[in-house]
Parts: sequence; structure tokens; C-alpha cells
Amino acid sequence: MRLVVTSWNINSVRARIGHVLRHLDEVAPDVLCLQETKCPDDRFPLAPLRAAGYHHIAVNGQKGYHGVAVLSRLPFASTDVIGFCDRNDCRHIAVRLGYGAAAGVVIHNFYVPAGGDIPDPELNPKFAHKLAFLDEMQAWGSRTQPAANRSILVGDLNVAPYESDVWSHKALLGVVSHTPAETERLERVRRAAGFVDAVRHLRPEPERVFTWWSYRSPDFTVNDRGRRLDHVWLSADLVPALRAAEVDRAARSWERPSDHVPVTVTLQV
Repeated sequence: MRLVVTSWNINSVRARIGHVLRHLDEVAPDVLCLQETKCPDDRFPLAPLRAAGYHHIAVNGQKGYHGVAVLSRLPFASTDVIGFCDRNDCRHIAVRLGYGAAAGVVIHNFYVPAGGDIPDPELNPKFAHKLAFLDEMQAWGSRTQPAANRSILVGDLNVAPYESDVWSHKALLGVVSHTPAETERLERVRRAAGFVDAVRHLRPEPERVFTWWSYRSPDFTVNDRGRRLDHVWLSADLVPALRAAEVDRAARSWERPSDHVPVTVTLQV
């Protein structure tokens, strides 16, 4: 059975529902995980998504900020939400698939805090929150071992961990998303939980791979100053099933786009 999973920070699902539907039509993933939906659960645009064939939808959202969702053509056996840092800020949702050869596969969808602009936890509470969130993710991974059996972790993790994940390692070492305090923590999260980076498994360094380009750049294609903030991780037992990992750069050029683009993996389970 082929299992196609996309992760995408959509930056408002209601504002960009047309983009979501376009991706569903063009790529037809079995599962689409969205971050930064910025939508309370009772306002989530269920009707057009169900009309597109995605009848199984799990949401964890709030008004105006954050929010995650999973849209699926495959039924769920269960869903779950975990809170971090004693906040109910809608940054995680998990589903267990309940169909065919994919039955039992667990997908964790995360939206890690961005961290603000100043990479100093003493001066910037947002950065302190980000570091604390990553520390709690590591503790969760060590405690629960989520990658022990057929699991996928996706999301806007808001960290570009490797040198080839940014347009300039030297220029961005002191910039939030690529500081050692963040990159080292994210690697500890991944190792503690037992996951393998799917994109880097198929596209190892030093190949540059970006999934985000700032809105501040009038034309992101001119200097290509991107970062790889969006990730798909696989449990070791799913790595042999990995067939492809694609970054849809073209979506960054759509009208009124998100600053992130979809990342899609294909598995043969």
C-alpha cells in the first residue's frame, strides 16, 4: 500500500483554503498535516475538505494563532493531543491510522514556537518558551519512545538544524531558527525519540534544501535565502518503506502564498 503524507504550515487555513484544495487536487496525499491554522475548531472549513474526499479530520485550534490539523482520506483509529509548557496553545495533534496496511501508523503533527527575534532567553520570553518547548519534546521522546513502532513526526519545527538547511550557515548562526541552542536541542529531540530525518535520508548534506522563505524578500527566487524549518521524521522501521521526499517550491510562488511550502513523503507500507 502506498502512503503519501504532506506537512505544511499554511499560515491560516481559512485565508488559504484554495491553496489547500489545490494541493489536495495536484498531489492527492493520503494525509495532509497543517500547522498554523489560526482557526478555532468550530470554524474549521470542513465542508470543502470533505467534498474533496478528506472525510477524516482532526483539529486542535484557537482563534488567530497557532493551531494544527490532520486531514485524511484514511480513517483514524484514535486521536490525541499533548500540551507542552503548561500552555493550551494548540501546538500538537496525533492520529493513529486505522485502514489497511497503514493501520497502526501514528502521525504526530507539531508546531514548535518560532521564538521571536532575539536569541537570548533572558531578554526574549518567546525564545525562552521555544527552548523550553524543545526540552519538553526531548523529555517526551525519551519517556514515551514514540518512534518505537511505525510512527511519523511532521511539522513546522521552526529550526533549521544543519548547515545546508540555511542559505548561509555563517550569517545565520546568531539568528533565531539556526542558533546552536536550537539546532542542538532539535537533534537531541530526534535522537531521544528514535526518529530518522526522511528528507536528509534521501537528500543528504551538502545538498541545500529549503522549505521557508521570508515575506520580507520581494522575490524569493532571486537570492534563494531560505531555511528548512519543516520536517518529516520516520521511525526506523518505516525507513525501508520510504520511496520519495519532495519539497514543493512552486507553492511559494502562488498568489498570496504561505511563507512555507509543502513537504511530502511517499512510503510503501
